Amino acid sequence: MSFEEVISLARTQSPMAVTARHQFRASYWEYRSYRAGYLPNLSMSATLPDLNRSIEKISLEEGDIFAERKQLGAMGSLELSQNIPFTGGNIYMSSDLQRIDFLDENGGTSYLTNPVSIGLRQPVNGYNKMKWEKLIEPLKFEEAKKNYINALEKVSLRAVNFFFDLALAQKNLEISMQNYSNADTLYKIARGRYMLGTIAENELLQMELSMLNAGTSLNEAKIDLAIQKFQLNSFLGLGQEEDIALIIPKDIPGIEVRLAKALEEAQKNNPDVLARKRQLIEARQNVALSKAEKGLNADLFASFGLSQSGKKFEGLYVNPQQQERIRLGIEMPIMDWGLARGKYKMAQSSQEVVKTNVAQAEMDFEQEVLLQVMQFNLQDDQMKIAAKADTIARMRYEVSKQRFLIGKISVLDLNVALQEKDIATRGYIAALRNYWNYFFNMRSLTLYDWLNNQTLAEEFDSLIR
Repeated sequence: MSFEEVISLARTQSPMAVTARHQFRASYWEYRSYRAGYLPNLSMSATLPDLNRSIEKISLEEGDIFAERKQLGAMGSLELSQNIPFTGGNIYMSSDLQRIDFLDENGGTSYLTNPVSIGLRQPVNGYNKMKWEKLIEPLKFEEAKKNYINALEKVSLRAVNFFFDLALAQKNLEISMQNYSNADTLYKIARGRYMLGTIAENELLQMELSMLNAGTSLNEAKIDLAIQKFQLNSFLGLGQEEDIALIIPKDIPGIEVRLAKALEEAQKNNPDVLARKRQLIEARQNVALSKAEKGLNADLFASFGLSQSGKKFEGLYVNPQQQERIRLGIEMPIMDWGLARGKYKMAQSSQEVVKTNVAQAEMDFEQEVLLQVMQFNLQDDQMKIAAKADTIARMRYEVSKQRFLIGKISVLDLNVALQEKDIATRGYIAALRNYWNYFFNMRSLTLYDWLNNQTLAEEFDSLIR
């Protein structure tokens, strides 16, 4: 598998990517629920049946008496309601019908109908919950979109690390196999030279020790390779029977990120920026709510409708009578020992804390963008240095091996050249890892495609089907 294939597979089917999709779907339906609250709502309720057989207190002209009640009731209601975002109230229109059947020896039936009723429910305490929702909920949904794109970049970043963990394990196994082969060959040559008396016994023993150490390293490399394959398979959601061999990328895109552009895109796209805006609005909302609860709380209810009753269904909707109702409920604290005022002051203090934290977060964010840009722009040079060092170390080892074969250098010098070769090879893999780490860090921070010079986007409609 190539580097690009691992990244693509991780973004498509890894458990981490699947989790991100479901988190976005949850945010989408939360936003849809908010939007639905501003659309007309038609509902029906019914009670079928309502049997009542009991002894209850009944009020008569002569006074109250206890009497047996035996009746069967039924009720149905249809209501159309609409929230009013501008005022925070609710207007509704309803129609209902009730029927009672008396189950005593006299029997009989009674009906009550309200063909149409129009009403208004309106809080008048100065706090409009719907106004604040209209500011916060769209911002939360936009934040969810950015968080999903950011989550995919985090998936890519994790994939980079798993990829290079396995790539390094592959390279270590390759190095260990080559080193063991070389150590075995050199040990055999050294043993022949020892028999001829051209090298000392300690040098022969050193070569034998090098061969044994190379065998140990080879076994460890095999185990590490199996572990890293298991971890990559698990991350990608593949079966453990999949035997992956990675193709290590040789080329890197030669791009340079400008700080001004990075700051602009980060401020425009990063979900943390939206989260900070939302936190400021929510802090203002809490202050407004605490202020409203501190003073006069009142709810206005007004309704107008028509009603009619009778013993037969026919005629229930003929010449209905008018009915009106207006109710104003008031609640005002007289002595709460400063409880409401304390909550208001706490909300104000919390708002100031949020403002301070947001301002600090903004500075830290800009500093992070600056550092990431500087570090990323250095990686191109770091890659060139690592590649050159790897080439030189390989050449030096080959030269040292040939010089050892003709007796020009000691075993110690040969081992030093071998160690430097291995370090340089691993350093090249580490430089590749660092480059792609910083690359996807930049993408995650700015949500910007620096290769194609465009803002990162996703087909959100396809995620909710």
